[in-house]
Amino acid sequence: MLKTHENLATETADLMAEIGRKARAATRPLALAPAKQKNDALIAIADAILRDEQKILDANAIDLKNGEESNLSSAMMDRLTLTPARIRGMADGVRAIAGLRDPVGDVIAEWDRPNGLHIERVRTPLGVIGVIYESRPNVTADAGALCLKAGNPVVLRGGSDSLNSSAAIHAALSDGLKSAGLPADAIQLVPVTDRAAVGEMLKGLSGNLDVIVPRGGKSLVARVQTEARVPVFAHLEGLCHLYVDKSAKLDMAIPLIVNAKMRRTGICGSAETLLVDRAAAETFIVPILNALAEAGCEIRADSETCELYPAARAATEEDWGTEYLDAIISVKLVDGISGAIEHIEKWSSHHTEAVIAEDNQVVERFFNEIDSAILLHNASTQFADGGEFGFGGEIGIATGKMHARGPVGVEQLTSFKYRVRGTGQLRP
Repeated sequence: MLKTHENLATETADLMAEIGRKARAATRPLALAPAKQKNDALIAIADAILRDEQKILDANAIDLKNGEESNLSSAMMDRLTLTPARIRGMADGVRAIAGLRDPVGDVIAEWDRPNGLHIERVRTPLGVIGVIYESRPNVTADAGALCLKAGNPVVLRGGSDSLNSSAAIHAALSDGLKSAGLPADAIQLVPVTDRAAVGEMLKGLSGNLDVIVPRGGKSLVARVQTEARVPVFAHLEGLCHLYVDKSAKLDMAIPLIVNAKMRRTGICGSAETLLVDRAAAETFIVPILNALAEAGCEIRADSETCELYPAARAATEEDWGTEYLDAIISVKLVDGISGAIEHIEKWSSHHTEAVIAEDNQVVERFFNEIDSAILLHNASTQFADGGEFGFGGEIGIATGKMHARGPVGVEQLTSFKYRVRGTGQLRP
């Protein structure tokens, strides 16, 4: 008998409710687990990922074949693709997280009151975290390991296009948890592609989900922000800007710009718009754009830039607000740092921006007047990554301003409580 839509929806709701209950049941044992036990689990997870490399690659091959048949874009295919090097990178990332200081129980601040009370602010796990992500199966390992280190159970809902890869990686995570004597339900992967599963997570899994982290495209994040009934760490699109000031050293700027755009075009830290100081256009534009073109980048530029570089395609208004996630960059001439700030203020997603300059006043204005989660000076936007920040990894780059901002690592996955110690004080 064929299942009706109503039956499928009921089955999904029941499945997600059970996942939520299991995650909540894992909260206490995980929150109380000593650092060594969590680290033992993480090391075991890294070992299991390497041990299961071929299984993971075989599963990924299925996803890649399905992706090709579904005509996924080249950017999405790059995000989806796993290689032995990327699998080793996953394992190395998990080991790096194991090597981090355990945040749970850290005394963030402490002070004494005139009445003799001693007050401490102490880090605690956030609770059950839901992570909704698309395409990139490595997020399964990154998010699972980070949440584990911070003492939080996690419910992972990967994209339908990466389900086989994520499931193979998740099996390694489960093995690592079990080997260390921690509940396997501390890291759960939603095993169905039904979009209704996302809806159940947004409802909070019957009160069992404490925080949601969306990591994906604009439509996914918009849905989460609109429908979620629990707090959200928003990871918006990476509409990243790179400003080249007239004081920049051209020999530094050229390889930096090419790296920022072309190292990996499908990640959120890839530069999407290049702003060049009009005062340096005559000497900067041609060598910079030649280098980008030689690296395989399509250039869409304003009319002034097109006059200096006729090979560029004319940019439209839409280009300034587009996250290409591809070998495409929009280019515009601006009136110095003031013009750059004005453009970024209008179009930025407040993810990551970079300035190439030797003038300290320009750099200070860039840092002080631009309100994005990550700002860089003379460095590639591709450093917008928790691993590069020394966090071991990240769940995403939070672009909001509440609780977490920038790379969401282990510390950002904690809350805090107050401990107040007295000697019999009474409040008058």
